[in-house]
Amino acid sequence: MNSPELKQPRHSRASGRVTIVDVARLARVSPMTVSRALKTPTLVQLEARERITAAIKQLGYVPNQAASTLASAKSQVIGVIVPSLSNSVFVETLTGIRDSLNQHGYKFLIGESGYSPDKESQLITTYLAHAPDGFLLSGIEQQDALREQLAAHNVPAVRMFDINPDGGDVAVGFSHEEAGYSIARHLIERGYHRPGFLGAQLDPRMMKRRHGFRRALAEAGLDDTIEVLTPTPSTVELGTKMLGQILQQTPDCDAVFCCNDDLALGVLFECQRRGLSVPSQMAIAGFNDLPWSAYANPGITTIVTPRYEIGFTAAQLLIKMLRREAVDKTSVDLGFRLAIRSST
Repeated sequence: MNSPELKQPRHSRASGRVTIVDVARLARVSPMTVSRALKTPTLVQLEARERITAAIKQLGYVPNQAASTLASAKSQVIGVIVPSLSNSVFVETLTGIRDSLNQHGYKFLIGESGYSPDKESQLITTYLAHAPDGFLLSGIEQQDALREQLAAHNVPAVRMFDINPDGGDVAVGFSHEEAGYSIARHLIERGYHRPGFLGAQLDPRMMKRRHGFRRALAEAGLDDTIEVLTPTPSTVELGTKMLGQILQQTPDCDAVFCCNDDLALGVLFECQRRGLSVPSQMAIAGFNDLPWSAYANPGITTIVTPRYEIGFTAAQLLIKMLRREAVDKTSVDLGFRLAIRSST
């Protein structure tokens, strides 16, 4: 059936913005009927729906999400803040979040904190103006003032990429300390006596990996102070430089645990440039199991992290909280896996 030709009225606002009142006037129905047709079309007679559809198309009407949020007290929007949007680790987590929220009709706003607690707090303040239903945040180290802010707005949050064994905040991730510990134990069992640690960015989760690594070395009676640390974000180029630094200060270092796989690849390239045999003269271990890690020559031993599952599970938990459903665990440990390859 062809839509009826409608005579277009004047806009009801001086700004020229098309409103639901304009649509109702053109379709010769009440604004309430237009609202009902948009939300529950089956409750509106077919003829009226056709007139409303024609009016919306003719006027170019776009529903006001802010007004809808005020009316329902729900925005169907989740705020998501991750440390970096250029790092594939977090892109995979965002994919898990997207797939999870799509099942429930939620959209999400993405913010990049740059590993800065202050920027994260600023982003949360900005997003609160859009009345999000909840937040997915990175790490469990948020400031108390931020927690109080979320509580004051009655907005729940789930933390990602870490676990919280002491309870409190709902968190989804794995133990970074145990991951670092497992790498050190592996190197010790392979017979390496002078392992070192290469750490970049120096965010809280990286420092937990360092702590676990050093703990295992200390337990074995080995020197746990061989390391190079820098607040600079990790890159392949940085890995090449950091190997030179650790060999300069500790010439007999025979293995390195790199806080990220991109550093580990840089170390591998630098070993090849210097003619150091991997793994007989220098063992290399990384973290995160980025897609190319298994295909380097030699393949890089690394920690496999459940990045997609963290995003998916965290979003599912937040939905349960929004529905006032019981959350069985406040700390969900998805674990990690040590992938042993030729570099060690």
